[in-house]
Amino acid sequence: MRLSVLGAGAVGPAAAALAASRGHEVTLWSPSGAGTAGIGTSIEAEGAVAGDIPLRTAPDLADAFRGADAALLAVPAYAFPSVLPRIAAVLPPGLPLLIAPAASLSPLALDALLAARGAPAARAPIGAMATTPVTARRLSPGRVRVAAVRAAVDMAAIPAASAGEMGALATALFGHACPLAPHALHAGLANANPIIHAVLALTNVTRIEKAEEWPQYGLMTPAACRMMERLSAERAALAGSFGIAVLGLDESLHRANGVPMGPLHEMAAAIAASRGAVTGPAAMETRYVTEDVPYGLAFYLWLARGRGIPMPVTEAVVTALETLWGRDLRANPLLRQLDPAGLEEALREGLGRKA
Repeated sequence: MRLSVLGAGAVGPAAAALAASRGHEVTLWSPSGAGTAGIGTSIEAEGAVAGDIPLRTAPDLADAFRGADAALLAVPAYAFPSVLPRIAAVLPPGLPLLIAPAASLSPLALDALLAARGAPAARAPIGAMATTPVTARRLSPGRVRVAAVRAAVDMAAIPAASAGEMGALATALFGHACPLAPHALHAGLANANPIIHAVLALTNVTRIEKAEEWPQYGLMTPAACRMMERLSAERAALAGSFGIAVLGLDESLHRANGVPMGPLHEMAAAIAASRGAVTGPAAMETRYVTEDVPYGLAFYLWLARGRGIPMPVTEAVVTALETLWGRDLRANPLLRQLDPAGLEEALREGLGRKA
């Protein structure tokens, strides 16, 4: 297939390399242009995908979409408010789009933008992936390290009945299994990173502020893991109120890293032993807080208020991080155009898709 990958940080180029290694033609687009600067007609991949991988870069979105059979959006959640309107303006009605990860109801937010722009009711579905097809690190403009290719990524869709179709598309592109989820909210709640990252930031804030080097898996101590598990339990109760189940943190770590199941701190120690010292953030301007709180934990609180569900530990962690970072961490522009009262029908049918 001809795949358009939107986003050229680390995950976008790595996913592009994976798809190209499986025989697909890939075009890479960067929202700022910086991510594709220095890339010619190929990118050098190492790790789980290796070799000089051919791809094409696109100067603009219209060019990226031209002739494409499918698209993957892989940008940080904080980029959604600026990138989704640009996509809605030029997305071909028949082009299926996967969002990885589909944080904070981003597929529904895009559907609302498309409806507002008068997109036809019979437009292609939007795939909501619970996480990314790969984990990766960008080494230089022309090099990316693919740390891992995921064995499975949960898939939902807008409209919900299209999950199987979008799962088959993702499997064809990237090779991983796609367990199906009932609706796109599952993807917004399934990712374990907001919980793990928020607690790591909270418990290591002085290390971050002093720009120290610290091993994040090595510092998932029993005490830190207790807090993570409390947050995970509150998230599970919230998900259950919508009739969905999300993976526990242990299953998430097992899927992502292949370590045996067990107590969370022991799994983290096993990851540290197998992968070496994966360092945590060393600057206060870190996505562990600026992305994973507004589009993760604070998003859970927005949902919980609409359901009347208490989440006291989550509320306390968000408040503590706001105090430590000295900023509002609850602002989420994606939610402004969504009505909590009509959420379940919108998740099921999409927005503006009825003729």
